[in-house]
Amino acid sequence: MKINSPLEAYKYLPQTNCGECGEATCMAFASKLIDRSGKTADCSPLMKEKKFAKKLAELDRLLAPEIMEVEIGVGDRAVKIGGDDVLYRHKLTFFNKTKMFFDVTDTMEEAALVERVKSIANFKKFYVGRHLLLDGVAIRSVSNDPAKFAAAVKKVAEVGIPMIFCSFNPAVLKAGLEVAKDANPLLYAANKDNWKEVGELALEYNVPVVVSAINDLDALKTLAKTFAEAGIKNIVLDPGTYPTGKNMKESFTNFLKIRRAGIMGDTEIAYPIMALPLTAWMAGISDPVSASYWETAMAAVFTIRYGDIMILHSMEPYATLPEVHLAETIYTDPRTPVAVDSKMYKVGNPTADSPVLFTTNFALTYYTVESDLSSNGIDCYLLAVNTDGIGVEASVAGGQLTADKVKEALDKSGFDLKKDVNHNTVITPGLAARLQGDLEDKLGANILVGPMDSGRLPGFMEKNWPPKK
Repeated sequence: MKINSPLEAYKYLPQTNCGECGEATCMAFASKLIDRSGKTADCSPLMKEKKFAKKLAELDRLLAPEIMEVEIGVGDRAVKIGGDDVLYRHKLTFFNKTKMFFDVTDTMEEAALVERVKSIANFKKFYVGRHLLLDGVAIRSVSNDPAKFAAAVKKVAEVGIPMIFCSFNPAVLKAGLEVAKDANPLLYAANKDNWKEVGELALEYNVPVVVSAINDLDALKTLAKTFAEAGIKNIVLDPGTYPTGKNMKESFTNFLKIRRAGIMGDTEIAYPIMALPLTAWMAGISDPVSASYWETAMAAVFTIRYGDIMILHSMEPYATLPEVHLAETIYTDPRTPVAVDSKMYKVGNPTADSPVLFTTNFALTYYTVESDLSSNGIDCYLLAVNTDGIGVEASVAGGQLTADKVKEALDKSGFDLKKDVNHNTVITPGLAARLQGDLEDKLGANILVGPMDSGRLPGFMEKNWPPKK
């Protein structure tokens, strides 16, 4: 059985509270093991002392995820898929968000191929304090010509992002591997007709491989079991992704059955699952906008249930932005609000005459306020107060945002209201107006109550800044 609580993990630790792992206690370290922010290798006594060898092996076994984790690519852009332990994210969290690969073909003109690959590699969308990226390129062999496929692979490999080689022809896959043998691509795919040859390639080049059996879970499980017994561990499952009608419902049901079986302990099918929203473009839909719409809808369905990796086509913003935003949201840890570091930030180029504001360290709140300030050219200092990642109104009501917390954050930042600015004034969020008196007492500063909505800060500044003496 898996272990899912710090107390269970603690039983296998030295229980000496030596601190060599960087945590004050073994129980704190056990918590990090459960949420995967720590590894057993970080515990020196567990690793070095022979008396703990059996406990270490057992702990590693019990901590291993139910779904096999598979890595694709190399270097900084390498991606991991799978690795989940639960069917529903509120029970723990989902790990390794859905990875999105966009297709190119080996029949494209070289200039068009290079341009599209660079567009995929350079995609970047700032969202709540981080940049959302696209994950890789799926190279489809339309020509079925090993030489043409190898040439396309060579061009894509120059960019340095993860790749999927798409062909049922082993000779084509081998040609791609020959020019990118160290890139750790994912092979798509082995089926009932080519499984022996593709399996041999996966073993020879030590790369992950997709096993494919469309709408046939028994055959899919048999292929996966055969590959595992042959020594291939990095396996991805393709049960088929139909874009329309009754078959789409069957595809959805198959994803549920596979993941449920894997989580419940059927190790023969406990592998990441591939979804192919790309099939929307092969369903006879002539209008590109409609095809893109259905592709995006399919991507949403299989991001939620339980696509670990998918191949897509449309690069239109109305398609890619919802796809990457949804994946980011579904794979955000529900136990921990997204937060920024609690410190004093500079917005623009503030001077000693610039205003000082504060908000909470809930990432969505902070970046909303920061954006409203920076986009309107308001140079200022913005203090993010540690409220455990809770927004202004809720943290005032719950006691996470108090005058003491604001003073603590200000002191920790090293910012001195009497020395670093000329006005000794702080602007509080309108939703924290009730703290005005306490803030004046704790900070020894003038407190201006700002607007309820940070979008109204420009108008507020025009009327109230600089403050009246």
